[in-house]
Amino acid sequence: MSRPVKCRMICQFPQTLEFIPAGNIENDKSDSEAIILTVDEYETIRLIDKEGLSQEQCCRRMQVARTTVQKIYDSARKKLADVLVDGRPLRIEGGEYRLCNGQNRACGIDECYKLKLYQMYQKTKGATIMRIAVTYENGQIFQHFGHTEQFKVYDTEDGKIVSSEVVSTNGQGHGALAEVLNAIQTDVLICGGIGGGAQNALASAGIRLYGGVTGDADAAVEALLAGTLAYNPNVHCSHHEGGHHGENCGGEGHECRHGHCTD
Repeated sequence: MSRPVKCRMICQFPQTLEFIPAGNIENDKSDSEAIILTVDEYETIRLIDKEGLSQEQCCRRMQVARTTVQKIYDSARKKLADVLVDGRPLRIEGGEYRLCNGQNRACGIDECYKLKLYQMYQKTKGATIMRIAVTYENGQIFQHFGHTEQFKVYDTEDGKIVSSEVVSTNGQGHGALAEVLNAIQTDVLICGGIGGGAQNALASAGIRLYGGVTGDADAAVEALLAGTLAYNPNVHCSHHEGGHHGENCGGEGHECRHGHCTD
């Protein structure tokens, strides 16, 4: 029996999950030609090539051996070369990884932005409370999750709203918004459009998503509690998804995403 693969720690999900070379739009390239870059491969590119870390520093962040990081990184660079040289589409998905929750300094960084978010937004709640957050602007459901400046947060019990408050995101980028929701112990998010990376982050945090919802925020929460909320289970916002040119608009983190690795 082969030894289970150890999960690779990643800091955050990529926000853009698909890239399609402009020349492939007219050529109608088959989806089967897409290169699949795994999330852990993406993380090595982000840490080494974007953040400028050494492979030794990268292996500490991802909590695997240096030889493992080198293997993942070499695979990622080869895939990116195929994309650039052959003009093939790129998708980011899959891999053997778990998401850092920031609370226990799992990555070993004292200045971890996730830890700061938890300290800033930590909000307790009772055991019988279901906490619902809504992307919010002027009483309405704001339609782009990644740009929301406020959440309206509702505490509900026995199918009724018992309290609510508006929480500012303080200019946090869309990569951190899921962490804000996790820090305030959100159970449910109601929103309009939302990208695939954010959906992955919410799912990892155990936050149920009701997307594609429009209209009055209070009414949407009441409808959810009554079981009558109209939402789109396949919602997406390609403004954060990439697309042909990358600009088209339309608790604990220990679970390994592929199910074959260990902590």
